[in-house]
Amino acid sequence: MTTGAAGTSNDNSPKKKGWPKGRKRRILPKDSNAPKGPLSGYMLFMSDQREIIRQTNSGLAFYEITKLVAQRWAQLDASAKTKYLEAAEADKERYQKELEEYQKTDAYKKFVQKQRSEESPPPKKPRKEIVEERKEEEEEEPMNPQSALEIPIFTEEFLNHNKAREAELRQLRKSNTDYEEQNAILQKHIESMKCTVDRLECETSQQRSNNAALQQHIETLRRTLTKAFMSLPLPGTQETPTEESIDSYMVQLHSLIVNNPQQHQSLIQTVRGIVSQLALT
Repeated sequence: MTTGAAGTSNDNSPKKKGWPKGRKRRILPKDSNAPKGPLSGYMLFMSDQREIIRQTNSGLAFYEITKLVAQRWAQLDASAKTKYLEAAEADKERYQKELEEYQKTDAYKKFVQKQRSEESPPPKKPRKEIVEERKEEEEEEPMNPQSALEIPIFTEEFLNHNKAREAELRQLRKSNTDYEEQNAILQKHIESMKCTVDRLECETSQQRSNNAALQQHIETLRRTLTKAFMSLPLPGTQETPTEESIDSYMVQLHSLIVNNPQQHQSLIQTVRGIVSQLALT
């Protein structure tokens, strides 16, 4: 490309025309009451895979996750892909049924009327009036050639501010990922503790059952010993056992036999006879 003496371009290629000056783009509102549109098989697959990829590959940007999902979709076998395509077809049928029902409602009719009224273009002004308005605007606000270079979004201050906000967003995303990992670990600990509590409660219940059985066995043994030794008073005190005193009775009897076995030979023989009878019953 060559330039002339005045520094202008000699390229005569037609320039791209933008939106006509003086006219505003008309963005028609969307129907918020309309049923949710159907998802394709790929979008359903992305919905399943996106969260899995975020958990296994923390720190990936959105476009990287999208690229990875596209690779997995391309490598998906026909049977697995058919499942998502069938789900998409079912979602499409769901949307068509809901749309048919919605189109019968008054809300849809009001929306269509409102949309038609907003789609109608405003009346055109005569060319003469447009030219006069432009002249008045140019006279009131003369154009500054350097104003285009002073747009705030291109200033160094704005760029530095934008970089700082992006750094904060990255840090927040990293912190969020760390918190999610910590929550997952804590959740595992909680589940482990719940399993331990359940196991301990089961063991405690079993131990209580064993203790109750042992207590019942002790009571039976006390009654048996009381009945067997009721006819044998202790030497010296002439005390006979009862179910309440059988424990102290047996302690005193054992002490007499162990401390003075020579003096209580007859007592030992009697005790042996009673015990032998207990063993036989």
